Order: sequence, then structure tokens, then C-alpha cells
Amino acid sequence: MLKDADALSRRVRELSVMVIRQGAAAPPDSLRRVVTDYNESRSRFEELAKLARGREERARLDAVEEDLKNVGARMKDIVRAFVLSEARHRQARLAAAPAWLPQPGEELWVIERPPAAPAAEDDRIGPGALLARPDGAKTTVPVPLKHTDVSASIAGTFATVDVTQEYSNPFASKIEAVYVFPLPTDAAVSHFVMQIGDRKIRGIVREREEATRIYHEAREAGHVASLLTQERPNVFTQKVANIEPGKAIGIRITYYHVLPYLDGWHEFTFPMIVGPRFNPPGFYEGIGAAGYGGGQEERQPVVAEYLSKHERTKHEISLKVALEAGVALEEIRCPTHAVTIAREGPSRATATLSPLDAVPNKDFVLRWKVAGKDLKAALVTEEDGKGGGYFALTLYPPATIQDLERRPMEMVFVLDCSGSMDGVPIAKAKAAIEGALGKLSPRDTLQVIRFSNSASALGTRPVPATPRSVAIALQYVRDLDSEGGTMMIEGIRASLGYPHDGERDRVVSFLTDGFIGNEMEIFDAASRLVGPSRVFSFGVGSSPNRHLLEGLARIGHGAVAWVGLDDATGREAVDAFYDRISRPALTGCSLDFGGWNVEGVYPRRLPDLFVGRSVTVVGRFSGAAEGPMRLRGTVHGSAREIPIVATASKHAAVSKVWARTKVGELSLARGLVLQAGAAAEAEGIGTEIRETALAHGIVSDATAFVAVDAARVTEGDTGTTVPVATPLPAGMTYPTGAGGR
Repeated sequence: MLKDADALSRRVRELSVMVIRQGAAAPPDSLRRVVTDYNESRSRFEELAKLARGREERARLDAVEEDLKNVGARMKDIVRAFVLSEARHRQARLAAAPAWLPQPGEELWVIERPPAAPAAEDDRIGPGALLARPDGAKTTVPVPLKHTDVSASIAGTFATVDVTQEYSNPFASKIEAVYVFPLPTDAAVSHFVMQIGDRKIRGIVREREEATRIYHEAREAGHVASLLTQERPNVFTQKVANIEPGKAIGIRITYYHVLPYLDGWHEFTFPMIVGPRFNPPGFYEGIGAAGYGGGQEERQPVVAEYLSKHERTKHEISLKVALEAGVALEEIRCPTHAVTIAREGPSRATATLSPLDAVPNKDFVLRWKVAGKDLKAALVTEEDGKGGGYFALTLYPPATIQDLERRPMEMVFVLDCSGSMDGVPIAKAKAAIEGALGKLSPRDTLQVIRFSNSASALGTRPVPATPRSVAIALQYVRDLDSEGGTMMIEGIRASLGYPHDGERDRVVSFLTDGFIGNEMEIFDAASRLVGPSRVFSFGVGSSPNRHLLEGLARIGHGAVAWVGLDDATGREAVDAFYDRISRPALTGCSLDFGGWNVEGVYPRRLPDLFVGRSVTVVGRFSGAAEGPMRLRGTVHGSAREIPIVATASKHAAVSKVWARTKVGELSLARGLVLQAGAAAEAEGIGTEIRETALAHGIVSDATAFVAVDAARVTEGDTGTTVPVATPLPAGMTYPTGAGGR
């Protein structure tokens, strides 16, 4: 024992010399080797400390421990000095450097990986083993996620959102926490910080496979580590490894996105829960749903777990939105939650979520109107330090086209009657259809299609919207029940797969919560069958699948609206939206950028523009950004040219939004070519996705954030994986699987 202690003491002294020799100019690889040697020495010390019995042994180990502390302190100083030295040498570039680089006061630790890759393991996010399912009445279920804090700052139409998740370990042994959670579909996630006490460890973006490998190795080595991955554009997984009993770990992520303008209101949405997804038989690439504690076996790569009606957790959320509209605020509403709104000036306000409404089981929505009706365009730019930069241009179609007479319509309503729609959601969807049927004229035709395990229709073809046929359709809708799975592909085929009536504008309205896992199959079928139809999506319920519904509307050259659970929100959305549907859109749109020299403009194909609906275009520019821009399109075959008068502002994250938009468009294209069997083409698109995400430091399905605290090794083995279970979305009853206990 004494010989081992002496040998370790010599090793630590050698390590001390190595540290001293590094200096501020040491290369990163050399520093990483020193970190690895330090961790090995620390681990050996802890092994000897457990075996030590005599006073002499203890004294020698105390001396070793003191040396280790000194080495560790000097090592941290060298890392900080190295970062500051690099910053000075690259000052010009760092003036516009990515914000994910280490900042003063923050640490970045990366472990040295062994040459051999770790053994393959089952990395599914599945049921934990610590908890037995409680029986009886209400039971508080201990879970690692203690609290979530959301702080949003809105400048005009640009949102910056900080989300801080506080994980703690309520158990007697070490754990790994796993949380499946939503974010907005277009969120550009580009900051990631793990906080342990007063220490901040900034995460780094790596290719997803590499980041996952780093995380696994750190977890097995006993380091506290965290990993953020994207499962869908609006679904993410957070893993935090080696949380010790009684300890807390903070994870802070920051994302950016441009806010939409919907029927007279600007809107900020923060999704709070991933609704249970249905996956068709034989489909194993989705997001599964299971009861907490392994009540249902799921064969999906990602499985979210849900509490029963008898269970709850102490996880609550706090949320604050600081709003600077840029012009006078006319009205502010939060239709989903209880909030306190403090006016701080004509254009400024703060909305704070009430502590009485802090259960995260429904999407948070804040809406506001601004003074004046003449909305035209908003332009936000970010310079790149090379004489150019990035832009985000939000277009507001002119209200004048709504005065034109509408053409006759072929209106097809497609209603989701699956089990997840049971209760309030299907009632809201039925009310929406009833309201829309009342707006039809005898010049229109109608059809109603329902789907769950299969699809069926009111008739074999659309019929004229006479009072009698409208009455029959109303009764058909009222008699529908919700049951079975969500085989949405059947609804797609039934609604888009029959011949089109060339005398009328065909409008297909999907009313669904979108709780499916095979989104790409739906997108593929819709893109092949849509033809001249326009697809309008209605997201029904408190937490709809926005990725699916927004994607359907985009493929179908339509738009999307949200039918909330409260009466006012649902009715307003339906009335306003069907008024928009019945009016012509500006089609065949193109942008003339005038004197701007632009490239990388997304979306590549400008969508049709509807009155009351904004569209955001992003791109890169070089040289001076000057000269008027024009929007061109047609309305009922008549050419229109609209000058763009934009209010301009600057934001330091427009490049992130550009990268996220590009990645989103490429991801959809890759998915569609994969469905067509073009694997080589898909691989090329995947490479472009990965390179774009890495260059701009954002999360995608090809990249991930990883953070490792390699300064110390936690005690005990790897620990048990504990998923963060969530409640079902508000207003939802789910008769099978996750909620059927």
C-alpha cells in the first residue's frame, strides 16, 4: 500500500512538471493528454483512499491529494489562458465568432477517447428500472427533471429563447436522466451550457455519431456528461449522465426563430409536451409512447413515457416573455394560460406565466396586435464581417386581394377519428367543420372523409353544397366517434387520390392532432398525390404535432391554423381561416431583389401568399444591400407586382436562422428522395445538411451538442437510466398504450 502511494506521488509530481511545461501556447491535443493523465491519477488516488487503513498511509495519501488539487488548479488556469490567447490572436474573426465558442468564465472539457470504439449497446430511450408503478389514487412520482425556466426576448418578429432545465437526483444511487421534449419546428438551437454548481461547461457541436460516442465514453468513465439530439425538427432528447444522489445539474439551451403573423396577430408559441405518437404496424423509425415504468413495450428508437391519471410529478415550468414590438401595441392575449401582463411603454410589455398554471401539459401561446393595418414587410440582417451577411425578410400580403370575388370551391374535410382525438379534440374538430359548412354556397361542392384504422367517406364523390346536402353532412359529422389507430396515410389517399373537378378550386382541410410517428411517409404520399389541390391543416388540441401539420400545408400550397381547447380561440381561428381559404391567394410568387446581390435563398420556391398570413424568406447577400425589392405573382390569372417597403433592423443570430431554414428544406428533400429509393442522392443531401449545421453550430438530425465534465470522476457505477415522464396533453384521453392504464 505504501509503495503504491509512493508510486502515485511520483506520478503526480511528473504530471505537475508536464502541466508547468504546457504554458499558454500549448496545443489542444497536448492539453487533452494532460487532462487524461490527471483523471487517471485521480481515479488511482480514490482507489487507494478506499483501501487506506493506517495513519501513515493516510498521511501520504493526504499529501498526494494536496498535490492533485494544485495540479488541477494550475491545469484549469492553463486552459483559460489558452482560450484567451487564441482569442487575442484571432480578434478580428472573433468579432463575429460563433457564440458556441467558450466564453470568459466558462469551461470546455473534452475527454481523450481510446482507439477502440465502445461495444455496441441498445441506446433506445426506454423504461427505467427504479420505479414500480404505484397503485391507488394520486401518487407523486419522483423524476429527475425538477424545474424548467423559459425566458423569451422578442424584438419585432425575432425571438431569442433561453430554456433552462434543472435536473436533480432524488434517489439513493447515481442516475442517468433522459427527457424527450418539444421545441418549435424552425428553432435554431445554437447554445448549450451545462452548469454544475458555479461552473459552466459549454457544449460543442459535433457530428451526431461522434457526439454520442463521446457521451457514452464519458458516461462509462464516470464523468458528468450531457447530450442533446434531434429526433424530429420539433422533438429533441436531452440526456444527462452520472447525476449523483442529492446533486443538481443545470442545462441551458438557446434558440432563435422568426415569428409568424396569423390573421391580424403576431404569435409566439412555446411547446411544452410531445403528444403520444401512433406508429403504423411494421414501422420502426418513429417516436414511441409508453406508460411510465415500462407498461408497454415499444420497438421505436425513441420512446416517450407518460403518466397515468393517478400520477403526477413535481416538475413545473416558469415562463416570461419580454416583448418589444417596435410599434405601438394595440392588444395582447394569452389564450392558453393564466398570465400577468405588465405594460412598460407603448411598444413594450412583459408577460409572466402564473405559478397556478405551471404544469407543462399544453403549448403556451402569446398573441399581440400592433397599431396600424398597413403591414408590408420586415427585414432583419446580420453582417458577416466580409462586406456581406445574412437576411430574413418577412412578407405580409396586401389586404386588397381579399376584395376580389372568390371562385367556386370543391371543399373536402378530412377528420381524424382515431383514439387520440377522443373527448374535447374531436368535439372541437366537429365544431370547426360545422362552422365551415355553414359558409358554403350552392356553387360549391363538399365531401367529408374520416380516418382512423381505415378511411371512409360521406359519398363516392363531392356533391353540391345545397341546404339538403349540408344538413346530411352535418349529421354525418355529428355521428362520428373516435377510436382506433391513426392511419393517416388512408386519409391522404382517400382525399387526394380521386379525380379533380376542374371547374372549382379544390381545398382539402385536414383536422387532426397529428400524433403520428411516420411523418415522412405522409409527406411523400401528399407530394405525389396533391396535384392541383390546396391542403389546409387544422392542428386540433392543446399540443398538436406542428411539424406534421406545417409540412402538409407547405407541400399542399396551403396554410395552417390551430384550434385550441378554449371556445374563443377555436371559433376565431375557424372563422378567420375559412374566410382566408375562400379568398384568392397570390400564386406563382417570385422576388425581385433589385440591387441586392443574393444567394442561398430559402425557401427555394416561394409559397403562395394568403391574406393575413406572413411568409419569411432567408438568404445571404454580398456587397451593399440597397435598392427597392418587388414581389410578383398572379391573382386569378392577373399579374400583380407589389413594391416591398420594409422596416429594417439587425440581429446577431440571423445566420443561425438561415442555416436552420436551409437544413429544414434539405431534410425534407432528403426524406422524399429516400422514400423514392434514391439512396446516393440522399447521402449527398445528408452531407450538405451536416456541413451546414457544423459550420453554423446548430443542432440537426446529423449533429448534436455534447458537454463533458472531465475534471472529476463521480463515485459508483454508471447508474440507472430514469426517463422523465410527462402528463398527457391537456384535454386528451388516450384509450390505448400510454394513457390506457
